[in-house]
Amino acid sequence: MSSNVEALTIGRVGVDLYPEQSGVPLADVSTFAKSLGGTATNVAVAAARLGRRTAVLTKVGPDGFGDYVRKALTGFGVSPEFVGTAPDLLTPVVFCELNPPADPPLLFYRLPIAPDLTLTEADVPWDVIEDVPLLWVTGTGVCTEPARSTQRKILERRARRGHTVLDLDYRPMFWSDVDTARAEIGWMLDHVTVAVGNRAEVEVAVGTSDPDEAADRLLARGISLALVKKGADGVLVATPEHRETVTPQRVEVVCGLGAGDAFGGSVINGLLAGWDPVTIARHANAAGAIVASRLACADAMPDAGEIEELLSLVD
Repeated sequence: MSSNVEALTIGRVGVDLYPEQSGVPLADVSTFAKSLGGTATNVAVAAARLGRRTAVLTKVGPDGFGDYVRKALTGFGVSPEFVGTAPDLLTPVVFCELNPPADPPLLFYRLPIAPDLTLTEADVPWDVIEDVPLLWVTGTGVCTEPARSTQRKILERRARRGHTVLDLDYRPMFWSDVDTARAEIGWMLDHVTVAVGNRAEVEVAVGTSDPDEAADRLLARGISLALVKKGADGVLVATPEHRETVTPQRVEVVCGLGAGDAFGGSVINGLLAGWDPVTIARHANAAGAIVASRLACADAMPDAGEIEELLSLVD
């Protein structure tokens, strides 16, 4: 395998523009701060912050923002080796409105199609797909062609080797209807070992928002670990042998964006470390809470010491 990568994430990348004035409508914001963004990208950054060798398989446009993405990834310790270029498209930009801060609305500029959704078989490092210890894919990655067919081939080739993780990552604006999303994301469930999602996302994936029933349906698809995020009620950790809810960390929320990506990066670290599922969820909860208490996504990802410090305050 090339690149000595421990974890490869596949999917969204872009540039997040955060208001420097909080709690006001987007129309009234006067200045913005630029940050690296995109779920798969942020997850790779979060895992790298915890010492993991990560890379992202994605695409950008032939523009200054694309150059920024590669430089930012390098700065965060994430390999840009598999970041391709879509010659006729622009690197996506996302505006965030910090109103309300706990669940900020997002305005995506990804038309006519985002470069990361134009991944083809020619863009894929197949040796890495087969051999990397952990592969991370997202539901958004199958919302349209050609990325849908490419990601299907990736999962078929992967054949549930090692850790193959699906971040359900349901974004309604990327789908024509819920039934299509359920069919496509459902297909992915039959080809992964771990599934991560919140109540709304598991409802799309398996038809119920009840965490225990959703866990039953996820495990029935051959998944070995289901992590169902229940918001203020914590995270349900479900395996074929054990089920437990991990309580949430209490913090003052500054910006809810990126918390799920920090959770994901910590899950990657825990899986690669061989931790038990409950320990993985406790650390992931803490990582997400830390980012929720900060402004920005990639720049806000915690290191291991910060996570341990927060956990020590609770224990």
